[in-house]
Amino acid sequence: MDTSFTTKVTIVPLQEPLGYDQQWLTLGSCFSDNIGRRLERAGFTTCMNPFGVLFNPRSISLALRRIISGKEIRADELFQQGSVWNHFAFSNLHSSYTPESTLEGMNRSINKAVDQFKHTRVLILTFGTAWVYEDIQSGEVVANCHKLPADRFRRRKLSVDEIVADYTALFQELPTDMRIMLTVSPVRHWKDGAHENTLSKSILQLAVDELATRFSGVHYFPAYELLIDELRDYRFYNDDMIHPSDRAIDYIWQSFARFALSEDTRLITNEIENYRQMENHRSIHPDSEENLAFKRKTAQRREELLHSYPFLHL
Repeated sequence: MDTSFTTKVTIVPLQEPLGYDQQWLTLGSCFSDNIGRRLERAGFTTCMNPFGVLFNPRSISLALRRIISGKEIRADELFQQGSVWNHFAFSNLHSSYTPESTLEGMNRSINKAVDQFKHTRVLILTFGTAWVYEDIQSGEVVANCHKLPADRFRRRKLSVDEIVADYTALFQELPTDMRIMLTVSPVRHWKDGAHENTLSKSILQLAVDELATRFSGVHYFPAYELLIDELRDYRFYNDDMIHPSDRAIDYIWQSFARFALSEDTRLITNEIENYRQMENHRSIHPDSEENLAFKRKTAQRREELLHSYPFLHL
């Protein structure tokens, strides 16, 4: 009798696993943020969603092309909605109350990404939805509507062929030694409707499968399947029943580490996780001699890690 209580997702590890000698860039939906934060926590050099969270493949490809070109945002690209200045390529986290401060923040984020991209050799792209909003005035897909009137936009689904053609051209612009991880976000876009969300995710799955087939340096990581199938229980979701819980994110991160990282690298990440737990410890008696001694021990452990692994980004 089979006593297992879940259906396991088979994940074949990369034939050439990755380590700390690579720098990482993550772009896309909130799953890219989740993995990016885990990479940062583990001491990897990581640039995470410099445009903010991006949901559809077209907006992600436009963001990556801007990073490749190094093209800064111009003042005439901004628009004001209410008291806030915005840009269609950025999430509202980069919006501000003056065009000057908005430009400064957006271009600082772009320039940081451009500088790191020169050394980036691992790219994680997470597609969230195939549904897009096109600005009727320009005809271009926007990353965020920024609460403009709905009649300003045309809503439609990207096709598999559109996504594949876009990324086939894009990947040919990247360094030949760049490793690319494609994922489909397990977060359901419930406001689209259950059936529409299923259609959207299916389009994304077909597109990433075709791209992984066409390019030897492109790999698919089944984050979607891990949450939807292997962790098929609402206890692995937040209260909104849509986003994964911290426990689920940790489970997916551990699966990703086994998929992408070398064994030696995973041993180091375990050491760093133990240090992070020390670092995050909060005493109910912060001024006690015991807590001060623990802080000294934590600082000493940090120096030991940096001495043993000088490549760590802590």
